[in-house]
Amino acid sequence: MTDASAPRIHLGPVEDPHVADGIRRAGGVLVPLAEAEGVVWVQGPETFPSALPDSVRWVQLPFAGIEPWFDAGVIDDKRVWTSAAGAYAGNVAEHTMMLLLAGVRSLPEQLAAQSWRKEEFDPRVGTLQGSTVAIIGCGGIGRALIPYLAASKVKVIAITRSGTPVEGASATLSADRTGEIWSKADHFVIAAPSTSATRHLVGKAELDQMSESSWIVNIARGTLVDTDALVDALEAGSIGGAALDVTDPEPLPDGHRLWKLPNAIITPHVANPATTLTRVLADHVATNVARFAAGDDLTAVIDPSAGY
Repeated sequence: MTDASAPRIHLGPVEDPHVADGIRRAGGVLVPLAEAEGVVWVQGPETFPSALPDSVRWVQLPFAGIEPWFDAGVIDDKRVWTSAAGAYAGNVAEHTMMLLLAGVRSLPEQLAAQSWRKEEFDPRVGTLQGSTVAIIGCGGIGRALIPYLAASKVKVIAITRSGTPVEGASATLSADRTGEIWSKADHFVIAAPSTSATRHLVGKAELDQMSESSWIVNIARGTLVDTDALVDALEAGSIGGAALDVTDPEPLPDGHRLWKLPNAIITPHVANPATTLTRVLADHVATNVARFAAGDDLTAVIDPSAGY
């Protein structure tokens, strides 16, 4: 017998078993859309219903980056919308650390080598030990990355919207002070949301302030980095390199200049592996279903006016 007070959740457009289990674990019951007070969606906006019943008070989206949902005009102000921000932080932090180490250690060049080449001093091979890494947009991913960096005795400068201190960071600056860090840090991780205000957050002026050994890692959105300015800096050797899981344009076309650069690492937007997507999302959904049932504030609430 179903508890009449249990939150009525519609799972669509398919009943993914991991997410369905998360809803049930949190005390929710699965119902048709017409009977739902909450909707959990596991695909993109192209399959989302053109209209929702007035009974729906909350919608959970499956991704951390929700720009396509805004572009599609899906998100309204009639109900609470939540993203998956933070749900995949562990996966993405692991990938970020891999990219940063691969760059600093000149791993792509080592992998491409066909003969034993060892010089007494090779400035391209460095270490993270004792360096300073700035995390721009230090939310869930940045917080998950900090313990990895701490293991290498890295000093972290965290940039957040509010500037509220981030645990494990040596310093936390508000977003309006981002301009201060480009000449202070050794390496940079871009993890900020993509909005009109953050487009080309990293451009020629920022790249010019970095050192010749600096690596920049972008695991957020390609539009946060001015691709042409980045390629110019990489070709000139004015920075150490760039490791990109996201690009602008994306997908990165065959023959693009970035593919040809030895100091560029490209991974095809796989920091959050599809093989674990719904399994990880299920825990995030379970948390929000339980909060929804209790009348508590939900996790990763979207601010329509801010765009994320």
